[in-house]
Amino acid sequence: MKSSRFLSFGLILICTLSSGCVQVKAWEKGTLAKNEMAWDPDPLSKQLNDHIHFSKEGSSGGVSLGGGGCGCN
Repeated sequence: MKSSRFLSFGLILICTLSSGCVQVKAWEKGTLAKNEMAWDPDPLSKQLNDHIHFSKEGSSGGVSLGGGGCGCN
């Protein structure tokens, strides 16, 4: 019973590891470069939303800096 669990676990592990790396072909890179695939398709809109958010929160800096709405850093 333990050997069948070990065998099935090993088989699942091998299948998972062998399918993890995918090579993107040259003709497929055009699809990934479209605006719809970007994290932020409209950078100006994101910058405006960030400005509004940080203005309302009263925090200083961007996403990676410390600080809170209470004014303490």
